[in-house]
Amino acid sequence: MSNDGTRAVSVIGFIGSVFSPWYRWSGRKNPEDHVCINVATYGPGGRFTMTDRGTPALQQSETTLTVGPSSMTWENDKLVIDVDEVSGPPIISRVRGTITVTPSAITDVELALTDDGAHIWRPFGPVSGISVGLEAPGWTWEGHGYFDANFGTRALEEDFTYWTWGRYPAQRGSTCFYDATRLDGSTLGAGFHFDSDGAASEPDLPPKTKFKRSLWAVKRETRSDPGYQPRQVMNMLDAPFYSRSMVETRLDGEATVGVHEALDLKRFRSPLLKPMLAMRVPRRRNWSFD
Repeated sequence: MSNDGTRAVSVIGFIGSVFSPWYRWSGRKNPEDHVCINVATYGPGGRFTMTDRGTPALQQSETTLTVGPSSMTWENDKLVIDVDEVSGPPIISRVRGTITVTPSAITDVELALTDDGAHIWRPFGPVSGISVGLEAPGWTWEGHGYFDANFGTRALEEDFTYWTWGRYPAQRGSTCFYDATRLDGSTLGAGFHFDSDGAASEPDLPPKTKFKRSLWAVKRETRSDPGYQPRQVMNMLDAPFYSRSMVETRLDGEATVGVHEALDLKRFRSPLLKPMLAMRVPRRRNWSFD
């Protein structure tokens, strides 16, 4: 998020693109044949890119993930993301530039989301600075950011029906919440406060509080002080099964605006959604680095 709160950016590197209809239609047999660096920008002139690419587009080393024309490189304690993608409708144009995420420290927190460890959340740099330099008017800015990873050996919809996640900056770091309802009816509720030096603590969880549904009527809730009503500040990404937005809440008496996500996996399981997703997620099977 930009320091003035008017712009934001999200970048996700996928090996096995979990929201790709092409990966689902393939039977999810080969994750390396469905790779993607998804870039979304929010605010004036915001754009969305998510191209599903085949195995020839993937290159990996200890420090770099390259997917076709874009890459993520760990360089001198920073994550440097070089972007060269083409956005989808309604604004079809090239999204090109560099985004640098600088964690204040790397945490050692790792959270299993299921009892058997089939899904893992790893918040590497929950307190980070971000520098954005994209080739578009107004898209050079500084702000605060976040760097994490998720790993899984099964499809999300095989184990969950619904989850929400939120990351909220705080005076001395940031606070993250992860709440999920599993397919067997059991629930997960987890919260961590991260100091700028990477130290993590697990505070008492404030209550979950519902707030207005998304434009696609996805249910939304987040943690907040008792009696406080969270609210959306900026709509970021709105899909029939997924919502990402800037949300204001209050934690330990401190008002804070962070990024909130909600995912309805009952809806995502519907085969009717996959052709709709294919319109937003083009498939590019071949690639050459020559």
